[in-house]
Amino acid sequence: MSHSIIASQLDAQANQILREQLADHEIIDIAADQLALDAPADVFILRPINVRGQRIDSPPPGWPWGLKWVQLVSSGIDFYPDWVFQGAPVTTGKGANAEQVAEFALALLFAAAKRLPGLWVKDTDWQLTPLAPLHGRTLGILGFGSIGQSLARKATALGMRVLAMSRPGQAIAEVPGVVRAADLRQLFAGSDHLVLAAPLTPATRGLIDHQVLAHARPGLHLVNIARGGLLDQQALLDALDSGLIGRASLDVTDPEPLPAGHPLYHHPRVFLSPHTSAISEDGYPAFLEAFISNFHRYREQAPLANLVDTARGY
Repeated sequence: MSHSIIASQLDAQANQILREQLADHEIIDIAADQLALDAPADVFILRPINVRGQRIDSPPPGWPWGLKWVQLVSSGIDFYPDWVFQGAPVTTGKGANAEQVAEFALALLFAAAKRLPGLWVKDTDWQLTPLAPLHGRTLGILGFGSIGQSLARKATALGMRVLAMSRPGQAIAEVPGVVRAADLRQLFAGSDHLVLAAPLTPATRGLIDHQVLAHARPGLHLVNIARGGLLDQQALLDALDSGLIGRASLDVTDPEPLPAGHPLYHHPRVFLSPHTSAISEDGYPAFLEAFISNFHRYREQAPLANLVDTARGY
């Protein structure tokens, strides 16, 4: 195989790192909104396409060109149209942002337990406020991939009990101190804080609905750092209004962004962030390391890691 041409929608700094690490190959900068290649690239690093109300359901002319491998920047595949998977093998960035997303989820737990940012004072009206501990509380985790496992290790180090459930048919990874939940009912009934970290697939879309939320421990803090489509948002609002759910911390919604005036913007116990938990000021170090390792497999014609299974949905 001659040298490779890698078309990359990563930022300039990340692409420069690729040039330094893969000096025998060519890296072409491609704008994030560009879906056309002027060079005979064999590898394409592709950002999410169907985001912020945009949909491109027809492939660009000539797709998949001469590509032999498509690398997605994200872990999930739901932000990419079907035509992306019709051609060259596709791999995901699974696991590359696990640590920073887990840290963000943990920060949301601390914010809820310690009443932040509402606790800060700006005048002389000081009110002594009892604060909840995390130590001894139970964290539920739905989805026990890289993010769920990282979060579980952090939570057990703080003295939390961890109750976890993976996607159907997948065993829970062995993480010390983690107990497997038998079903969603047990997971929701047994948790003080519950983090959604499962992939969005046809089987999981709308999974957390009225029926599931009805089993929640009263006052449950529900965190979603996965995908908005996992959660029936009207069911969540109803559970918040009834007091069954005490607080919802959402880094993701469906759609993104929510339309102006949506009730989730204004509910006093909903805390929204703009799908930012995976974005690091350090850039893409873990992603680049994984990509370069996979690139060497590609050059050796060995099986690629993190191949997409469209039937499975991730």
